[in-house]
Amino acid sequence: MRRVSVFVGVTAAVLVAGPLVQPAAAYPPAPPGEAVTRDHLAELTVAPDGSMDGYDRDLFPHWEPRDGTCDTRDTVLLRDGANVTVDEYCEPTSGSWYSVYDAEWVSDDSQVHIDHVVPLAEAWRTGARYWTEYRRETFANDLDTQQLIAVSGSSNLSKSDAGPAEWQPENTGYHCMYARSWVNVKYVYDLTVTTAETAALEDMLATC
Repeated sequence: MRRVSVFVGVTAAVLVAGPLVQPAAAYPPAPPGEAVTRDHLAELTVAPDGSMDGYDRDLFPHWEPRDGTCDTRDTVLLRDGANVTVDEYCEPTSGSWYSVYDAEWVSDDSQVHIDHVVPLAEAWRTGARYWTEYRRETFANDLDTQQLIAVSGSSNLSKSDAGPAEWQPENTGYHCMYARSWVNVKYVYDLTVTTAETAALEDMLATC
């Protein structure tokens, strides 16, 4: 899986030069545009949600080690934050994060959650229950798509494992990007969508 180049040498910089301070390097990679997203949405298999029997978050090993002492969660916090300072364990000691879901700045990293844009439970009931553990781990730690983003804990808890038919970001200005991101993740991983989900995504894409 791709490593984000900005984090190369993070540990060395921390140990040699003291705390590392840097602005946000990027947000998740940009998803395809509206037209391509609509094409991809039309190609997804429409089916009722499958069973949740056997589901456990531990079946999606997440926050795998990355560069140095950083894991996937640390990497997203560094990528999505502004002026983030980390210690030798890659734990943030300062910084701020803009939560696009509710248009709020968060300055306490303990109040920042790393959201799986397509929740793990949602993935399970739309196809991931048939995957190997390796593929589920790849999905849960994916930095190549829009699957991971730092948001406020309150918005992430509000979302839980809901799909777009049940939950959409409070920040309506983000609806277009959210729908494009959701569809791209489902398209990349060949997950199914429900009829209600498709309708909600089409409504959100209409705001683009």
